[in-house]
Amino acid sequence: MAGIGRGLAISFVLLGLWEATVRLLAIPAYILPGPLRIATTGWNNAAILGQNALITLGEMLLGLLCGSALGIACALAMASSPLARRAMRPVLLVAQALPVFAIAPLLVIWFGFGLASKIVMASLIIFFPVASAFHDGLARTEQGLVDLARLGGAGTYGTLRFIRIPAALPQLASGLRVATAVAPIGAVVGEWVGASAGLGYLMLYSNARMQTDMVFAALAILLAVALTLFALVDRALTRLLPWAPETAR
Repeated sequence: MAGIGRGLAISFVLLGLWEATVRLLAIPAYILPGPLRIATTGWNNAAILGQNALITLGEMLLGLLCGSALGIACALAMASSPLARRAMRPVLLVAQALPVFAIAPLLVIWFGFGLASKIVMASLIIFFPVASAFHDGLARTEQGLVDLARLGGAGTYGTLRFIRIPAALPQLASGLRVATAVAPIGAVVGEWVGASAGLGYLMLYSNARMQTDMVFAALAILLAVALTLFALVDRALTRLLPWAPETAR
């Protein structure tokens, strides 16, 4: 609670300095609106912001689900078969090295302006941290445990199921936390490239009309949604993995 109190106090001080700077320097609202103007705009447009926030949240959740499932499947395949590992590792590296921003227009052409292109965009961003973290955990399982399982007659898949996967769950949790933090990027970038709704679309629409206060209001809502989602995922993972060391949380 003390940490939360300090964080709120610092936030209020920074917002106060922001408001004072805008007023003292008479900065035009279309360049940098003050926090009070942003809050007023957000309140007056709460319905519009709420509707678009729900759309963006849906894209984030579906992207998180699809990207995490794909990353987990990829990590398990690489851990199960040396052939799969040699085949999939270049794909994993390409998925990280290729800027998603560069292929965003192609995704819109291939999957359309609807929900599908936003989910694919978010999934591509989420895929790498989940697959990388989980595979690293599977590969770094304590060798003594693996040898003991094999002495007990466990095969490759038995060792993977009962030894390597449970041992790698803390690393998977870390990857899921990172994936949750970057999920808004895929959804918003997809909306910037081509969409008719969502917070990213609303920011682009408002920016084109120099409604900077609305852009900041949408950013504030996006930040609140992203932080809430991260907090919920973090709490769920902490409860599901009570044995994980603190460094993995």
